[in-house]
Amino acid sequence: MAQTSATITEPAATTTATTATQAPSKKDDISHRLYEDVLALLLGTMVVSLGVTLYSESVLVTGSTAGAALLIEHATGLSFGLIFFVINLPFYWLAFKRMGKAFTIKTFIAVGLVSGFSKLTPMMVDFQMLNPVYAAISGGALMGIGLLMLFRHRAGLGGINILALYLQEHFGIRAGYFQLAVDMVILVIAFLTLPFDKVLLSILGAVVLNLIIALNHRPGRYLAAR
Repeated sequence: MAQTSATITEPAATTTATTATQAPSKKDDISHRLYEDVLALLLGTMVVSLGVTLYSESVLVTGSTAGAALLIEHATGLSFGLIFFVINLPFYWLAFKRMGKAFTIKTFIAVGLVSGFSKLTPMMVDFQMLNPVYAAISGGALMGIGLLMLFRHRAGLGGINILALYLQEHFGIRAGYFQLAVDMVILVIAFLTLPFDKVLLSILGAVVLNLIIALNHRPGRYLAAR
């Protein structure tokens, strides 16, 4: 999801004489506990799913695998949750190779939860009237906030992000450029299949989503292990 241009990166390791000789104390250990990871996965995916529901109800799209799933949903009427889960399946091997076992397991769980919550949310919430501008801004904000929660607990949702990192590492293709190219393809398809105003609102939502991530997901701003 969208994470239309956001990528998940691990902080670079630094090896200085000072840090090499210092053992972290218990009070300096801010690694996440299991229950914290569980709560973050549940709450983060619930928030993302609510944002996805706003987009689905308003016939909007976003970037990455979530955007592709929304486009297929709008074109075929199939469930977003099922499409999103299936689209992400080919990327888990890359996630394991590039990001490690823990990240892959958390991401698999997160994708499954978003798929399930996206199916359940419309059954719990009935939109009698939904302003598309509000849906674009609020939906983008909700997805950005939910993604932040997942990023900070070493999880993600986007198979395209993982592929972009893999291509950069093995073939020298810049991850950001590849991600942008994929999102541009999704937008071109959206222009061909959706009303013009819906695409413009989708772009507005993508800007909101990426601003939230860009302003809050910076190296050094949030220090946590695991």
